[in-house]
Amino acid sequence: MNCCPKNNEKTKKEGFLAGLIYGLMPHIGCIGFIIFAVLGVTAATALFKPLLLSPYFFYILVVLSIVFATISAFFYFKRQGLIILNRDRDGWEFSFLLSGIKRKWKYLLTLYGTTIAINLILFMVIFPVLTTLDTEEGLSLTAVANVFFDREPPIGNSLPSMTLRVDIPCPGHALLITGELRIIEGVENVSYRFPNKFIVNYNPEKTSEAEMLGLDVFKTYKPTVVN
Repeated sequence: MNCCPKNNEKTKKEGFLAGLIYGLMPHIGCIGFIIFAVLGVTAATALFKPLLLSPYFFYILVVLSIVFATISAFFYFKRQGLIILNRDRDGWEFSFLLSGIKRKWKYLLTLYGTTIAINLILFMVIFPVLTTLDTEEGLSLTAVANVFFDREPPIGNSLPSMTLRVDIPCPGHALLITGELRIIEGVENVSYRFPNKFIVNYNPEKTSEAEMLGLDVFKTYKPTVVN
């Protein structure tokens, strides 16, 4: 009588761990780019940059997460004997017990729920927070609050600013935009605001809005000047 609760707990644990792994795995490119960008490893960021410049990259990541979760579920059901896959002289034999879904619905719910939750946490929380590592304030409560509550950067009081809304697919691309803008001589500060807003403070004697808007990255992700 006590075996069912233990089995249910084990099932949930397996589903959670699998969902965690397959939710994180597709985002290795974004995570790697952010880490290397913060560390200033330009050679490494150059490797990840082409991936982030693909307008379909975000959608590919989401699809990959679901695909990985589905593959994991397939092998789990196979281990449980709910999927039969054999090869004989006539070819492959495949059978699936639909009753297995009813029996293992908690595993499926935990697996796909965790996979989706990890994606949402990365896009809505982790990636925006990590953008603060590339600022003077660093990973501080003030810097994080500025990102989510759209506070003006202090340097904006002394230099002209241009505010952009850029069609990036997710906050994981924010450091790509800020990094490209900072290359321009005359750009003194770039601040990111969730989800797709960038405040650029610049010296008008060294650069112009036209030069900044002419960056190659904006050919992929369209910017809109909002101030």
